Order: sequence, then structure tokens, then C-alpha cells
Amino acid sequence: MEFIDTHSHLYDEAFSSEEDIAVTRAVEAGVTKMILPDIDASTREAMFTLAERHPDTLFPTLGLHPTSVSQNWKEELDAVEKSLGNHKIWAIGEVGIDCYWSKEFLEQQKEVFRVQLEIAHKSDLPVIIHSRESTELIINILRDYKHLPSRGVFHAYSGSVETFHELEKLGDWYIGIGGVLTYKKASIAETVKNIPLERILLETDSPYLTPVPHRGKRNESSYIPHIAEKLALQKGIDIAEVAKVTTENAKRLFRI
Repeated sequence: MEFIDTHSHLYDEAFSSEEDIAVTRAVEAGVTKMILPDIDASTREAMFTLAERHPDTLFPTLGLHPTSVSQNWKEELDAVEKSLGNHKIWAIGEVGIDCYWSKEFLEQQKEVFRVQLEIAHKSDLPVIIHSRESTELIINILRDYKHLPSRGVFHAYSGSVETFHELEKLGDWYIGIGGVLTYKKASIAETVKNIPLERILLETDSPYLTPVPHRGKRNESSYIPHIAEKLALQKGIDIAEVAKVTTENAKRLFRI
């Protein structure tokens, strides 16, 4: 079976000098490709350096994370566009709106999100969306851009089936399902039963949101099969089908 982790921060300092080992473990677990979502200028060099060491396995993206939007947001956006011209990337992300940590720069977050949606459109790239306590705000902005062909994934999806149907009207959107699916009483475990497998991507968000049975430890891409196994159980299908369809979905969206 082949899997793709569509959201892994393997370059994060949590991996210290173990990044390459984590990549090897992932490949041995059947996770043959991993998408590396960008955060901001402070982590970008580490991301590209790691990706250059594993060009057939790691696929970097570019974007300004909403929690990194602050007073220097214009300079950060300039850095994104400059890097866009200097590196091969596979998506604009992770971008979006986060109302959980702080609303101090909420208006700037909205503007940054809009700009990056336009960058994605001009570059013909998918978008990786970070949404935390901001689903309605994000959907309203996507409605404003409905005239532009858009595609992407809602990372760490926690919305309802009804919200998913709203997204279907706004473009070619997938939902990212990760370790939360394996947690007790996680509402997404019921939600995924009513969302087509053809619209689901697997992800870890490593080093965060570690799935059961490794919860409490640092997450990594090699744990994707645990998420796939739970998804197969919830949908009443074989894990091989989950692997096949979600891998095809990822290859189609990111063109890898």
C-alpha cells in the first residue's frame, strides 16, 4: 500500500537532527510522499534544505501562516513572492485565518489570506487552508473569489457535513483528516462517514496531533497508517481502498 502525508512539518525543530530518520521511517511505513506546509520566513530555509535532500519524497509549499501575521506582514508576504520565483513548490500554504490564538491582527489575516488566494490562482497552485474558529470567515472570503477557479484542502478538517457541502459549491476542495480522527468522542469520526472518500486526504500535521496509539508522543509521517486504519473502520471498507483512493486524491490535487 502507498500513502501520502499531505501535511507534515518534518523540518520543525521538534525533530532536531532526526528529520532524515523520520523520512526514512515514513517511507518504510509506506508513506512514499509528504507535503511540507510553509509557516513563515523563520522556518523556510529549514524546509527547503530538508526537501532538497529528499527531492522525490518531500514536496515543499509556500505561504504565510495566519498565526505568523503581525506588524511585519507586508515584508513576510514579499518574502513569499520572492521565494515563489526561486523554488519549485506544489501549493500555497499553509494559509487562512486563526481566531483561536489571537484576534489582534484579524483584519490583516483576512487581507493576507486574500492576497495568497490570488497568488495561488496566478500560479495555478492548490491552497492548503488553516481554519481555527474561523470557518465562516474563510467561507465568506472564498465566496468572494468564487469567480476564480480554486482548489485545495481544508487542513485538519473539523467542520460538519453541511459545511463540506458548502465547500463543494466553491471549488475543487478536499478535507484533510489526521490524528484527531482516532481520538475518543471526536466528532469528525462521525462526519467522515458521510463525506466521499474521493474528497479526503490523509495528513499528520506532525509533530502535532499524534494519533492513537502514539498519542502523547511527537507525531511523524510514519503514523499515517494508523489514521488510514481508523478511516477504513469508520467507512466500513478495507484499508487498501483508503490507501489507494486518498493517494490518488493527493496526486491529483498537488500534481505530484
